[in-house]
Amino acid sequence: MKSIRLHWCLNEISAAIELLEEALKTYGNFPKLWMMKGQISAQQGATGFDAAREAYLEGIKRCPTSIPLWLLLIELEINNGQLIKARANLEKARLRNPATPELWLASVRLEVNAGNVQQAKVMIARGMQECPSAGILWAEAIFMEARPQRKSKSVDGLKKCEHDPYVLMAVSKLFWSERRIDKAREWFNRTVKLETDNGDCWAAFYKFELMNGTEQQQADIKQKCISFEPRHGELWCRIAKDVKNWKLKTGDILELCATQMPIPN
Repeated sequence: MKSIRLHWCLNEISAAIELLEEALKTYGNFPKLWMMKGQISAQQGATGFDAAREAYLEGIKRCPTSIPLWLLLIELEINNGQLIKARANLEKARLRNPATPELWLASVRLEVNAGNVQQAKVMIARGMQECPSAGILWAEAIFMEARPQRKSKSVDGLKKCEHDPYVLMAVSKLFWSERRIDKAREWFNRTVKLETDNGDCWAAFYKFELMNGTEQQQADIKQKCISFEPRHGELWCRIAKDVKNWKLKTGDILELCATQMPIPN
């Protein structure tokens, strides 16, 4: 698998695909191989769309419980404007993998991005009913509320998921959006102490300090992040695993993540 990725990173696509095809003959039940095959095809633009979809569908047939594979298929459909197919695949994925917060979150975001706010609220309610302790859903739900209701929602989220980094990060962002800088910093510190391996938490904290802190505070957060070398986080993984970023170190990834991290409002 490392050899395939190396060829991919070096843009030696033919060699990467050749190794992939050989590996899939023996390890056809390895979802990461199907993910790589689909991503390499998707990288080719419109010409690779059908091949990418075929790779993801075949991978799902063999590995139906691989949530990352389902999410890549759904992302592919959305990026190509196929919202109806994306919804249908999300429905299939949720039926095949019940009580999976990541799939409910994808459903919510699809509707939000499509401008279907009321449907998004229906989906978040259904998701939280099925996954009542899912921090990623509570974190999303907090900022889907109107401003006056966000504090109440965050209190409910903390009761349900007291030690979830996504909920703590959402509370930190809530204080940030209210310009309560000291409170936000206090909660960001709680968040990264609880979960040192989540790069999204570090990136949000770093962005906060870039906008509100001193140079020393910014440097401290960056150095701590580098020392912990986080490996998880939605945005963090998207950037860290992008083949064009394969030479980047932790500090570089942090800077890129902070650039793309939205400011809460």
